[in-house]
Amino acid sequence: MNPGVSKGSFAIDQGLASCSCCGKLSPQEVEHCPRCGKRLHLRKPQSLARTLSLLVAAIAFYIPAMALPVMIVDGVGTSSAGGSTGGSTIIGGVITFWKSGSYPVAIIIFTASVLIPILKIVSLCWLCLAATGRAAGSPHSHALAYHITELVGRWSMVDVFVVAILVCLVRLGNLMTITPGPAAISFATVVILTMLSAMSFDPRLLWDHQRRTA
Repeated sequence: MNPGVSKGSFAIDQGLASCSCCGKLSPQEVEHCPRCGKRLHLRKPQSLARTLSLLVAAIAFYIPAMALPVMIVDGVGTSSAGGSTGGSTIIGGVITFWKSGSYPVAIIIFTASVLIPILKIVSLCWLCLAATGRAAGSPHSHALAYHITELVGRWSMVDVFVVAILVCLVRLGNLMTITPGPAAISFATVVILTMLSAMSFDPRLLWDHQRRTA
């Protein structure tokens, strides 16, 4: 136990629940927040189960998001036959931009579409393991990982925005047409699932574990 902190000083030890809507602290026995009427819970119900389920779904969608074309180019020069369709995956797009000298664009797409989703999934898995005592780490490292995960997760949609912008800008009639590929839908689903996973995770479970083992 940390110096100067007694076991009874925690809200959960006194049966107090913080409303997830307005933040008001109320006895859990009242069941509903007296301010906004939302149902009270000491912790988010089935937080770890929901978080892990959403993470598994995100991993399942991440595979086709990387393997399938994220955008399809139809027009002159897309193949040796001319006028046929050429697809580009996220990694293929990064390589193409890099070889063409567009290094900032390649770095942004790689960071937002490859690095951030992987780091977010790994971070949430680690936090879930830490909440159950299966992974080591200090309270400071847990808090830092959780806040960074929430902060950077929203930037994963950058790649989807790039495809949308290309679709809007490239309008060359019969010369070229760019349309979103199946990977764009899969990748947007990955982003949504990881965001929901982060929202489902209750970071207070980390402090509960620290309190029990202190």
